[in-house]
Amino acid sequence: MPAAAETPWEKAYREFETPEQEIRKFMRRLDSAGAASWPRDARIVELFCGRGNGLRALERFGFTRLEGVDLSETLLAQYTGSARLYVGDCRELQFPDASRDLAIVQGGLHHLPTLPDDLERTLAEILRVVRPGGRVMFVEPWSTPFLTAVHALCRMGVVRRLWARLDNLATMIEHERETYEAWLARPGEILALLDECFERERVSIGLGKINFVGRPRS
Repeated sequence: MPAAAETPWEKAYREFETPEQEIRKFMRRLDSAGAASWPRDARIVELFCGRGNGLRALERFGFTRLEGVDLSETLLAQYTGSARLYVGDCRELQFPDASRDLAIVQGGLHHLPTLPDDLERTLAEILRVVRPGGRVMFVEPWSTPFLTAVHALCRMGVVRRLWARLDNLATMIEHERETYEAWLARPGEILALLDECFERERVSIGLGKINFVGRPRS
């Protein structure tokens, strides 16, 4: 069967940064989230895992029981590590209850088409799948002055032509604009849903991102 054609968003995502650059970025995030202290035999699933560089970052930390879920077969096909991958919808996870120790999302929740309904469904599935006492980690775009400045640059055609990385970012934003802008417009509601489902362990907001680490509420 021929490989699925690459979408404009997938092309821009692939060209935005090299796999090694993305792995190092994910390793910095994991380090700031406290991954050095997590058990190396933890059962970890990364949702919206894309081409799997978050999984490769986890491998470099020494984690061995890894799984990834994403809707895109094209992106999953780019992964070359040892984790088990599944094409699937994160609103309907095909995992047993309380079967994973940790669920990670890095830049996937803002792709959900309908807020708050799809976010509620996804968080409910994560709560179902992660065992009591387990942990979650979310990294998502967040409205900050830094992100506002980046968006302004994305609207400057001359800057985009001179700066390929910015052009790829702008292309991704253009192809996910509806869900992206809906996500950025509802920070209070989103944070309230996260707090309703998870007890905060570490939370930071800056440089256009929210980094949320927590534990499932019973």
